[in-house]
Amino acid sequence: MDRFEAMRVFTRVVERRSFTIAANDLGVPRSTVTDAVKTLEARLGVRLLERTTRTVRPTLDGEAHYRRCLALIADLEDAEGAFGGAKPKGLLRLEVQGTLARHFVLPRLPDFFAEYPDIEISMSETERWVDLIREGVDVVLRFGQLPDSDMIAREVVVLQRLTCAAPNYVERHGTPVTPDALDGHRMIGLRSLTTGRVRPMEFIVGDGVQEIMLPTTISVTGTESFLATARLGLGLVQIPYFHAEQDLARGTLVQVLPAWPPRPVPVSLLYPRNRQLSPRVRVFLDWAMRLFGRS
Repeated sequence: MDRFEAMRVFTRVVERRSFTIAANDLGVPRSTVTDAVKTLEARLGVRLLERTTRTVRPTLDGEAHYRRCLALIADLEDAEGAFGGAKPKGLLRLEVQGTLARHFVLPRLPDFFAEYPDIEISMSETERWVDLIREGVDVVLRFGQLPDSDMIAREVVVLQRLTCAAPNYVERHGTPVTPDALDGHRMIGLRSLTTGRVRPMEFIVGDGVQEIMLPTTISVTGTESFLATARLGLGLVQIPYFHAEQDLARGTLVQVLPAWPPRPVPVSLLYPRNRQLSPRVRVFLDWAMRLFGRS
């Protein structure tokens, strides 16, 4: 194994905190990963990793060498791509909230692969907050306000939202005329996977935002379940317009309180701050920015 391949192995072990998981990511035997790190430590004359029965973590020298390896790997990929018009290649690990994947990303992926046929995407769908470095993820696409983190966030679009309910819910509870007239109404709770709390409903009133917590019959964590329970007439929901568009057209949901919409929410791309971006990550970020710009 040459030095640059050994660097790639070492950086993956640091990021995944595991020889076994790093080996699975790279598609090589665990023994190959172990030998590469041992050879690297012997050549440098320092210990790069602290090994325990449960995890692997870098030493201070290991952290410093990890940062240098990232920069050198990125420089090598840039240099290789600069000759002969070579296009980026390799595996891109992408984490996307499911509804964003199905509504925006997946329908246009054939265009991306037509332009970059040598890039392979490994995509996971989740609503939870992801530690990109520890979990080996290159890019995350997220909906909503972002918690503080050391990730770089690029806002790609702002989504308008509305309040709606099923027709049979409105028949039973009536149509509210203002946010202050919601006594006797119920909402479907959308529970945060980060905090475990149900988010209140919110309405733009004048120059401010009014938050209202209504009784809940059911609370969920998934967006698809949130929409499905709304169709069943179990309460009011606040969702992005693109989620409700087909239901509004079919009449399975109706909009209420249109004069007091919820705040719009951003969609953002996140990637590690302390990592040099590989060419495949850069081209995906640029493509996604164009995609949402058109959307």
